[in-house]
Amino acid sequence: MTLSPEERLRRWRLLLGAADQADGTGCALGKDDQRLDAALGALYDRSGSGDSPGSKRSAGLGGSSPHVTRWLGDIRRFFPKSVVQIMQKDAMERLDLKRLLLEPEMLENVEPDVHLVGTLLSLNSVIPEKTKATAREVVRRVVEQLEHRLASPLQQAITGSLNRSARNLRPRHHEIDWPRTIRANLKHYQAEYKTVVPQTRVGFGRRTRALRDIVLCVDQSGSMAGSIVYSGVMAAVMASLRAVRTSLVFFDTSVVDMTDKLADPIDVLFGAQLGGGTDIHRAVSYCQGLITRPAETVFILISDLIEGGSKAALYQRVASIAASGARMITLLALDDAGAPSYDHAVAGTFTALGVPAFACTPDLFPDLMAAALQRRDIGQWAAAQGITVEQPARKD
Repeated sequence: MTLSPEERLRRWRLLLGAADQADGTGCALGKDDQRLDAALGALYDRSGSGDSPGSKRSAGLGGSSPHVTRWLGDIRRFFPKSVVQIMQKDAMERLDLKRLLLEPEMLENVEPDVHLVGTLLSLNSVIPEKTKATAREVVRRVVEQLEHRLASPLQQAITGSLNRSARNLRPRHHEIDWPRTIRANLKHYQAEYKTVVPQTRVGFGRRTRALRDIVLCVDQSGSMAGSIVYSGVMAAVMASLRAVRTSLVFFDTSVVDMTDKLADPIDVLFGAQLGGGTDIHRAVSYCQGLITRPAETVFILISDLIEGGSKAALYQRVASIAASGARMITLLALDDAGAPSYDHAVAGTFTALGVPAFACTPDLFPDLMAAALQRRDIGQWAAAQGITVEQPARKD
């Protein structure tokens, strides 16, 4: 799209954020642009005063909820949803607006997203009673958005992979799945007789309550907020599938089993306690106790691997789980935030023990689960997705 000279000047004027026409663009702002300019200036201008050319305007939204509510309304009017979410996040970090989230009037005007839910979870212990209902409503809206986006792909990936693994290839006559059998034998079509020769017979999958066990173990340290939100939603979706038995564990220096809350992902998320120390060994030890069928179990550890306990004991525990036949995978992050910060040495040691460590986006998680349930090579799967797996640590 080619911009007119006037539009270019207008955009430069809004980008530079100088008062009136003193910036040299010679561009005067209309009424709506002045409000847009004020919304940007409140967040991104440096503190200062004065009306002289080149001076910086005083910034800030003030300490009252009405000012913030008005600002939230302005940015939602002038910017698309994705930009609004970025500006809200910047406001939380630059202007320390977290405390204003404790007011229900404030929460009613924010654009709900995963970052906001993570912030609310970190404030969970100090949210007053008058705000809790509004906070739950905000979280519910985000959870519904995530379920709409992720539930169907995850359900299809898991049930599809398990149906394939459970398919009966030596069925009796009454067990034959004729549509699949015909499709599997189309290459044996006999034109002379106008029929298909069923050299391969495909039967219906075995009926059983739980073909696989899935254990999600999620770090509650402050940097893992987005991963907690996504893993809570994913675990709730998987818990609704009869083909798998799903367990969810949150941990910091203590371990909390959230499995009995999986019917309501909102309760799951508000059960998280963000922040505090990290004892990964303790959490992995607890989860090993949940593994009763190693060959049928997928164990996903979601953590930045910054261990506050004994690394030597952790390595021994991870090696024991890998040797038992359980499929263990470490996700350094499960969110859209990009490259995570994590302990490379621990991640490399995990990979050397046969437990690949890498970050994964929520949209790729269903396919990852399918690959793990089918016991495919996770390293090859990651490479096909353009994901970098931590290289094995070298032994000195």
